[in-house]
Amino acid sequence: MDIVKAAQYYTNRIAGDVSGMKVLLLDRETTPIISLVSTQSFLLSKEVYLVDRIENRQRDVMRHLKCVCFVRPTDASMQALVDELRSPRYGDYYIYVSNILKKSMVELLAENDESEVVREVQEFYADFYAATPHLFHMGLTPATHPLFGEGHSWNPGALSRTVQGLGAVLLALKRRPNIRYERNSAMALKLGQELEYLMAHEGSLFGGRGQGDGQTQLLILDRKNDPVTPLLTHWTYHAMLDELLGVVHGRIDLSQVADFRAEVKEVMLSQDQDSFFRQSQFLNFGDLGASIKEFVDSYQSKTQSHDKIESISDMKRFVEAYPEFRKLSGNVSKHVTLIGELSRLVSQRHLLAVSELEQSLACNEQHGADVKAVRALIGDAKIRAENKVRCVVLYALRYERAPGNATDELKRQLSASGVDADMVAMVDVVLRYAGARERQSDIFQNENIFSRGKNMFRGLQGTENVYTQHTPALGEMLEQLVRGRQGAHWQERL
Repeated sequence: MDIVKAAQYYTNRIAGDVSGMKVLLLDRETTPIISLVSTQSFLLSKEVYLVDRIENRQRDVMRHLKCVCFVRPTDASMQALVDELRSPRYGDYYIYVSNILKKSMVELLAENDESEVVREVQEFYADFYAATPHLFHMGLTPATHPLFGEGHSWNPGALSRTVQGLGAVLLALKRRPNIRYERNSAMALKLGQELEYLMAHEGSLFGGRGQGDGQTQLLILDRKNDPVTPLLTHWTYHAMLDELLGVVHGRIDLSQVADFRAEVKEVMLSQDQDSFFRQSQFLNFGDLGASIKEFVDSYQSKTQSHDKIESISDMKRFVEAYPEFRKLSGNVSKHVTLIGELSRLVSQRHLLAVSELEQSLACNEQHGADVKAVRALIGDAKIRAENKVRCVVLYALRYERAPGNATDELKRQLSASGVDADMVAMVDVVLRYAGARERQSDIFQNENIFSRGKNMFRGLQGTENVYTQHTPALGEMLEQLVRGRQGAHWQERL
């Protein structure tokens, strides 16, 4: 199940089904959906000579061109289509929507097509953002779709968008899954019920009203059952880029990077177009340095250069010194810049020290030493405020029920060190959302004598890397499911 290939199939249909020169109109949400899985050169190869936003009312009239529209079936996009059809700028219109189209919307389009320019209306289920072949999201942000309503319940807008997106993913992959949710999560149950209703209501699209296809399992997890994993510093290439530089719809803004070239304000990460990223995205930071050096060395040998390369700085000087090298190896140049910036940020923010403490808090039970280490970290002026807060949150989660719990003292120390009051309040916010009373599993293995013993013996085995000791709860959960062991905390909906 490759989610990128599923999205590319629809992109190929959108750009290629209509022959001849054409314009492609997208809306605010379908623009990044397309850009994540396609390129401008591909669109040009399909005779798409202009890409624009349907909300743009300043477009020129070009009646000799055909128009392909790909939009989400939202009220705003439907209104933009209606406005377009009332005053058509192009000869013929082919309308593709990214999800299930309501009958009322079809009628609305028909009523306003007075010029009879619409030739086709189809549903192409690319209503998700395909970040990698195995990772997608719905583009939800706190600004556009706040996740929570009152208490620990869904915000209706976020729930609706999530159901629509998951429905589109299942239709794109041609799957009808059995749905499992975590028993202690009302939000997971609600999402499962809504998705089950969608599949039953649209039975003709999902392959009948019977049970799942027998091969696909959809697991709905609640983050409160594993609050630790996102609080840790992660050391794989893709994770570091996202955490430290920010990856938005596959793009990284380089305007804040100290040594970036003025003509390169933004870079794109694409597994299809970038072989180095495809091969290296899951490498840890230590292996990444060796990988990029090997890549640079291979290009250096082609230029018959014998400059000595021993560090990231040497690599950057080499790249800048050879315009031909830079032109022929844009991807290598890009990754030398990115890795150099990551290296700078790791050093500047003292992330190795922060990560070592995070891993200790996540994996080892040593209360006295941990309190002392967290106090020292808070008192270090070189550590960023958010990293101090993350370590206090990890401490509060692990030792929430421990005798001599020092969470209140650590919060006071955070405030005294100048950390913003809203950030300090996040400690209590996380405890309310994902504290011991809310979680359904002993993620720290410290709640009874048996789990403490298991944790102790695991610690005695040692680890190869102190920065990657933690294993996400999802990893163990999937391993159990593969072995046919369904945990007691799962409830299957048929």
